[in-house]
Amino acid sequence: MKIVWHGHSCFEIADKLTIATDPHDGKSLGLRPPKIKADIVLISHDHFDHNCARIVKGDFTIVRELGQRTVKGVKISGIEADHDDAKGGKRGRVVIFSFVLGGVRFCHCGDLGIMLDRDQIEALGPVDVLFVPVGGVFTIDGPQALQLVAAINPRIAIPMHFRVGGLSLSIQTIDRFLEGIPKPKLLHVGNSSEFEKEDLPESTEYWVFSP
Repeated sequence: MKIVWHGHSCFEIADKLTIATDPHDGKSLGLRPPKIKADIVLISHDHFDHNCARIVKGDFTIVRELGQRTVKGVKISGIEADHDDAKGGKRGRVVIFSFVLGGVRFCHCGDLGIMLDRDQIEALGPVDVLFVPVGGVFTIDGPQALQLVAAINPRIAIPMHFRVGGLSLSIQTIDRFLEGIPKPKLLHVGNSSEFEKEDLPESTEYWVFSP
């Protein structure tokens, strides 16, 4: 199993199949364009920095809808959440996707703008690897993200959608998120990480990827 971060909310999760999440074109954000060949592309919402499927190579299927489905043998579930704290009145809504790949259950929160309620968290079910936005402004911020991680209790929490060098969006850095993490639980994994299901910790670790 391999996870590669392509900046912002774009990840490549690969086992026997490859899933790409929220692709962007790079140049619109001041980042390098992702180089991904995927079988499935998940798009959490139709904003320019999350919906650039044309950047992805391969014979892929796009999933952007709510509900449960099986695509190319992968079970995928999408639940609705707000992109802001006004019930979607400012920026609309997003789809939070969960899926199982290689026996590992992943959850990608997209541009989640407000804390999930109990029903939404229960709908997600157990989560092994959680991708959570931490940059504030357009999403929840670092302290809110830590609260969400505590509520979902994944085995791995991966921050995304935060300010890095060159990024043209005025969002926060990862610093406030990192302030709340115990040092023994924090791992800097570089641009990619490979692991087996059996390697996952019993209690939450925080994996920080570099662009």
